[in-house]
Amino acid sequence: MYGILHGHRDAGPVAERSERLGRRARSPSWECYEVGTTWCEVELGPTSSQDVLLNGVVDPSRFDDLAAALTRRGATTYTLELDDEDGNLLREAGRGG
Repeated sequence: MYGILHGHRDAGPVAERSERLGRRARSPSWECYEVGTTWCEVELGPTSSQDVLLNGVVDPSRFDDLAAALTRRGATTYTLELDDEDGNLLREAGRGG
């Protein structure tokens, strides 16, 4: 799973908000964070623009739940892509932009 949270300069506040909502979160480096649940493990990191990159794995049956969680957490614009093991696009989700 790949995605972008548009307009978020720093992954830290996104990870902190997730942790306050009961998700696992940790910072393995200065700029990146790992956030997870039983059905999703995502690394949040900076891009060269003012966005946060999401990269990880999600239970395909919960892909829509991830999109809904981003919306509930205040993500006004984002894009998500779910690929199969061969890199073929299976699903897309997004909001705004």
